[in-house]
Amino acid sequence: MKKEDEMIMNLKMSEPIIKSKKAQKEINGIPTEVVCTEFSNYIFVVLTQFGKIGTLVSVTPDSRSNDISTPTFSTKVLLGKDEPLTHVCAKNLAMFISQEAGNRSVLLGLALKDSSIETIKQMKEVIKSCQVW
Repeated sequence: MKKEDEMIMNLKMSEPIIKSKKAQKEINGIPTEVVCTEFSNYIFVVLTQFGKIGTLVSVTPDSRSNDISTPTFSTKVLLGKDEPLTHVCAKNLAMFISQEAGNRSVLLGLALKDSSIETIKQMKEVIKSCQVW
C-alpha cells in the first residue's frame, strides 16, 4: 500500500460516520437529557425528562412558503401521542434547530414532564451546547 493511500485510510477511520453529542442539565428541578445527532439529510434531537425517546415528530421546512425571510414548517407525529401541544413544542424547537443547521429537516424525540415556555427556552440553550451541525 502506498504511503498516500495509508494516510487517507487513517484519516477516514478517525472521522466518525455519525456525529452525535449529549448534554444533561437540570431544568426547573427536572433532570433533562439532550442528544443531538447529525445525518446527511436531517438532524435528530432527543429531548427527554423520562430517559426515553418519547414521541417522534418530523419537522420539515415548507418549500411552498412565499416569504423566505420567515420560513414555515410542517410537523407530523410519526410515533406517540398526536396532541396540539406536541406540535407547538416541536415547531418551536425545530425552527431554532433548523435555522442553526441551514434549514434542514429535524426529527425530534420529545419526552417532557414540563413543556412550559421557560423550559423550552432553557432546552434551546442545552441544544446549543451539544449541537453537531
